[in-house]
Formats: sequence, structure tokens, C-alpha cells
Amino acid sequence: MLFTSYSFIGFLAIVILLYWLIPRKARWVFLLAASICFYYQSGKTNLLYILATVVTTYIFTNLIDRNNTKEKEYIKANKESLSKEERKAYKEKQKSKRQKLLVASILINIGMLAVVKYTNFTINNINSVMRFFGSGAHLSFIDIVVPMGISYYIFQTVGYSIDVYRGKSSATKNIFKFALFASFFPQLVQGPISRYDDLAPQLYESRKFDWKVTSFGLQRILWGFFKKLVVADRLLTAVQTIISKNDVYSGIYVLIGMLFYAIELYCDFTGGIDITIGTAEALGINLKENFIRPYFSKTLKEFWNRWHITMGTWFTDYIFYPLSVSKFMLNLSRSSRQKLGDKIGKRVPVYTATIIVWFTTGIWHGSSWNFIVWGLGNCVVLLISQELEPFYKWFHSKTKVQGTRIWDAFRVCRTLLIVSTLRLLDCYRNVPLTFRMFASIFKNSGEITAKNWGALGLTNFDYGVIIVAVIIIFVVSLIQRSGSVREKIYKLPYWGKFCIWFGLFLIVLIFGQYGIGFSASQFIYNQF
Repeated sequence: MLFTSYSFIGFLAIVILLYWLIPRKARWVFLLAASICFYYQSGKTNLLYILATVVTTYIFTNLIDRNNTKEKEYIKANKESLSKEERKAYKEKQKSKRQKLLVASILINIGMLAVVKYTNFTINNINSVMRFFGSGAHLSFIDIVVPMGISYYIFQTVGYSIDVYRGKSSATKNIFKFALFASFFPQLVQGPISRYDDLAPQLYESRKFDWKVTSFGLQRILWGFFKKLVVADRLLTAVQTIISKNDVYSGIYVLIGMLFYAIELYCDFTGGIDITIGTAEALGINLKENFIRPYFSKTLKEFWNRWHITMGTWFTDYIFYPLSVSKFMLNLSRSSRQKLGDKIGKRVPVYTATIIVWFTTGIWHGSSWNFIVWGLGNCVVLLISQELEPFYKWFHSKTKVQGTRIWDAFRVCRTLLIVSTLRLLDCYRNVPLTFRMFASIFKNSGEITAKNWGALGLTNFDYGVIIVAVIIIFVVSLIQRSGSVREKIYKLPYWGKFCIWFGLFLIVLIFGQYGIGFSASQFIYNQF
């Protein structure tokens, strides 16, 4: 059930209406039923995957929690009779048990994710190695359908398991309430990846109906539809044409494709997140923001602090930090300092952890080498930028350009160019082809003819709609820097609010791309 489908609009209208009409205590049960119905529409067998995640995570986290409680009670009961060494030994023994339970839970769920997403990728690489060594044998591919949103709900539940192990969250005793946290339907499509302590209390608590909150949610849904249907799905045709006909569209067209894809991806992904957050808000539930004006970023590091924020913080909190303080990294740091000196040696563990994180980020996005290279490409740029910090300081001390509007504008454009260049790997989905197309920018300027330009599938009217829509999005982003746009509109007279929101509704209705874009076009991040 796609967000931009008639069935979802009807489903959402029924859910919001009934949610606020039924007794408060029954609302979380209703949300669980609605989430199950939503996920059922994506495929009956997909329910088995999310059910397996819910059951295994519930069992292991409760065992971890029970062990933690047992340890505290035992220490308290035997406080006077146990020596310091005995208490320490007992704690270490119990901690080891909890670690084994955590590892088992993570292996089961990440293993399930790995099987459905990476089995054929692994088989393909094994076949490539066998062909390289002249073997005629090959392994057959397996027909596996990747369940909708599996990366999101598994990462969300794995994060919860780690938080229970760390003592940051208490394991819920109600499996049905936990099932709601794992399957809350708005974020099943493309996130955000929520933390248990942020989301769960909101799902279970009783709230009074607030028209302002619900209307704000509906307004944000409408804004998401505007981005998706008016801009993203309109540009989709041109982007697909440039990518698929790479023998015709090279050189300057690669640059045009980079720009078009940057706009399309932003409007597609943020539009979907607007619908997700708006849907939750209409139900009185606040989800974490996933984007904060990323195309205003001055560095790649800043960009990743503003783009897909919940994914970035997940990798930082649950992979980078634990890896950085692990025994392996501490030993590597010690060894590196001894052999390479402090200056270089201290960088080795940090760089190693960073490379692992970005490799994981790449393969999370897709089971192919182009995503892995994309992830490592981001890593290389970030590490080089980090190493060039002393040069930047020297440069700014000499030029005095830092902080000027021209320099800030240059940095924003530079960051967008770096991001868009790396995204070519996402566009062409083939590493050698991507490098050839990028090289064509410098080797072949390309020829912009009326025939080739017209063959992109967009009319002058389409370009006009896109330009106006992008200007609107840009202006709204500028206004957001000083506070919520919806709050500003809310303070306007009734006729002013009506004109703005009804006008936006008419724009979506009249200029939205229906047909393929409305009934079948997937959100780009659905695949993850």
C-alpha cells in the first residue's frame, strides 16, 4: 500500500477518524491492528518476517532484563557476605550471559536480514570468482522477495535490544505493545528509525484530541504529496531516460542528470518522510525529524548530520562508538602507536572504525558493489577533509574569506557537487559504467539538441512546473531557518490559512503526476 495511492488515502482517513473516536485505552490496540493490516497488504508472507523479529527480540530482551534483575537482587541480598572480588566475578559472569543473549538476538535478526537481502549478491560474487579461475560451475540464484521495510524494523529492534542490554531501556513485558513499536505502520516504508524510549510511550499513552496537532499532521502530509507528486515523479521520467540511454546521454547530460537526481531524490525521500511524520502527528505522535535542510550543508560531514539523521545516529551509536572502545580497537591503537608513532598510530583505530561504518552504510543501502563503493567514497572524502583541517585553518588565516556569503555559497555548491557525484553510483548501479559516465563529463561535452532534450520526456510546461515548485520548496526551507512554517501560517487570519492550504491542495490535484507515479511508482527508499 503505497503512500501515494488511493487505498492509502482511504486507509489513513479511516484510521485517523476511528483512532480519535474509540476509547483511549483501546487506541494502542487499534494502532497495532491497523499496522498489521497495512503490512498485510504488502504480502502475506511478509508478516512472518516481522513476527519472527518481534518474537525473538521480545524473548531475548526479557531474558536479558531478567538476568539483570537477578544480578541486582543477588548482590543486594548477599551484600555483606560477598567479598569485592566475589561480587566482581559474579557480575562478570552475569554480564557474559547477557552478552551471549544479546549476540544471539542480533545474529538471528541480522542473519534474517542478510539472507533475504544478500544471498543472491553473495552467490553472484562466488560465481564471479569461479569464472575468474576458469571454473565452468556456477551456483543458481534463489528467488527471494525482500519484505517491505525489513531494514528499518530490524535496525529499530536491534537498537532496542542493545539499549536493554546497556540498561538504557527496560524490556517491555507486553509482547503486543512491543509488536506495535516494531510495526508502527507510518515508518515501515522508509523510516525514520525510532528509539524505544522516544516512540513507545507515545504509542501507549492516552491523549486528548487536539485539532491543531491533527491539522498540522494533515498539512505535513499534503506538503509531502506536493514534493513527491508534483516534483519527484515528474522528474523521474527524465532521470530514468538519461540513465538508461547512457550511450546517447553522456557528457553534459551526466551533469544534468546529477542535478535532476539530486532534486528528485530529495523530494522523493523527504516527501515520503513528511507523509510519515505527518501521519504520526495526525495521531498525536511525534517522530524524530530525519532531514534538516541538507542541501544547505557546507561540508559533507554537515550534510550527513542533516540527511537521513536517524540512520546516521543509529550507525554512530550502535556500531561506531562500541567498535571504537572495543578490546580489538584498544589493542590496535596500542600496537599502531608503538609501530607507527603517536601521530599516525592514533588515527588507525578511528579510521578503521570509520571505514567499517561506511562499508556497512553502503551495503545497508543495497546488495551490490555500487552501494559499497558509494559508502567507501563518502568515507574517503570525510577522512581527507579531516586530514586537511590544518590546511583549511592556514588558508582562512591568509585569505579572510571564512564567514563571507560568497564563500559560504561556494561551500554549499561544492558539497552538493560532491554528494551528487557520489550518487552517480546510485544512478547507474554499475561501478565501471559510473566511472565511464563521470569521465565523459571531461572527455565529451555532449550536444544539447532539441531532439535529445525533447526525448527526455518532459515538456516546457513540465519544466515550468518543476522550476516554480523547487522555488517554493527553497523559499519554505529559508523560512524554516527562523522557525516552524506551519506555526507562522497558523497565526494568519482564517482566510489566509485557507488560501495557502487549499491552494497547495489544488496544486497537488492539478499538477501532480498521476498514472504511473500515483499508482505504481515506488518511493526510492522503499527498497531498503
